[in-house]
Amino acid sequence: MNIDEIAKILNADFFGDKDLYISKIVEPENDELNTLSLVVDKNNFFKISSFTNKAYITDKEIKKLFPSNANILVVDRPKYSFALLTKFYKKKHSQLSNTIPQGILSGLNCSLGSNFIFGSECEISNNVIIEDNVTFGDKVFIENNVTIGSGTVIGDNVRIGEGTVIGSEGFGNILSGDSWIHIYHLGIVEIGNNVAIGANCCIDRATIDKTIICSGVIIDNLVHIAHNVFIGEGTAIAAKVGIAGSCRIGKRNLIGGMVGIIDHVSTTDDVVITATSTVTSNLNESGTYTGIMPITKHAKWKRIAYWITKLDKILKLLNLKKI
Repeated sequence: MNIDEIAKILNADFFGDKDLYISKIVEPENDELNTLSLVVDKNNFFKISSFTNKAYITDKEIKKLFPSNANILVVDRPKYSFALLTKFYKKKHSQLSNTIPQGILSGLNCSLGSNFIFGSECEISNNVIIEDNVTFGDKVFIENNVTIGSGTVIGDNVRIGEGTVIGSEGFGNILSGDSWIHIYHLGIVEIGNNVAIGANCCIDRATIDKTIICSGVIIDNLVHIAHNVFIGEGTAIAAKVGIAGSCRIGKRNLIGGMVGIIDHVSTTDDVVITATSTVTSNLNESGTYTGIMPITKHAKWKRIAYWITKLDKILKLLNLKKI
C-alpha cells in the first residue's frame, strides 16, 4: 500500500514522502527498501540502519529521535496501530491443488500451494496440506495429517510427525478496552538439517521475521514452540514442553517433559532443565536446573528440597520450645 493510504487507515499523522510505497512490514534493523517498521522505544530506534525509502510507526516522544528526512507515522498507541495494520499484510494462500509434483512420493488427499520447491527423495503421507512458497531440502519425510504453513523452509533429512502444524498463527494480541486485537503473524518458520519433530506439535510462525529450529534438534510429541523462538543446534525437547514467544534456547540444551518457559527468556549452551520445571529468568551458566519453585541451580535446589521435607518436624520443635 501507499504510505498515505496506511496513514488514513491508522488515523496517523504522517511526516515524509507521501508517495512512498510499502511492500511489507519488517524489523527495524532490516534495511530492505519500501518497508515499514514498528519503533516503540529507544532500543528499537538504535537498531535502525537506514532511513532511506523506509517508514516507521512510532509515538510523539520517539519521533523526536528521528532525523528530519525520515518517513514517520505518529500515533498514540504504536503497538495497537501495528496490530491493526498486520491484517492488511497477511497474505492469503492461493487455491490449494491436489496435483503433487513428480519426484515426490505422496499419499492420499494431499494438497499443495504455489511456488513449492523441493529436493530429492522427499515423501509426504496422507492428508498433508502444504501452503504457498514452501521449500523442502532432500530427504524430507512428512507423516499423516501435517500442515505446513506458507513460507516455511525445511532443510535436509527432516522428519515431521503426524498431526503437527508448522507455521501456525502465533498468539500475539493487544488489549484494547475489554477486547483483544490480534496481531496477524507475517513471518515464517525455518527448520535446519537433520531435525526430527514428533506428533501433534505446533511451531508458530514469527510475527514478521523467523521462528528458527536449528540443525540437529529433536522434538518429542505434544510440544508447542511459539512465535519468534530460536532453538539452538543439537537441542532435545521432551513431550508437553511449552516455549513462549521470543525465547532464545542455546545449543545442546536438554529440556525435560512438561517444562514451561516464559516469553523472552534465553538459555546458554549445554543447559539441562529437569522435568516439570518453570523457567522464569535467563539461564546464563551451563549446568542442570530445576524450577518447580523459582528456578535455581540443581545442587542448591536439592538442599532446599531437603529442608522442605523437614518443615513439619521443625514446626513441632519450635512449638515445644515456646511451651
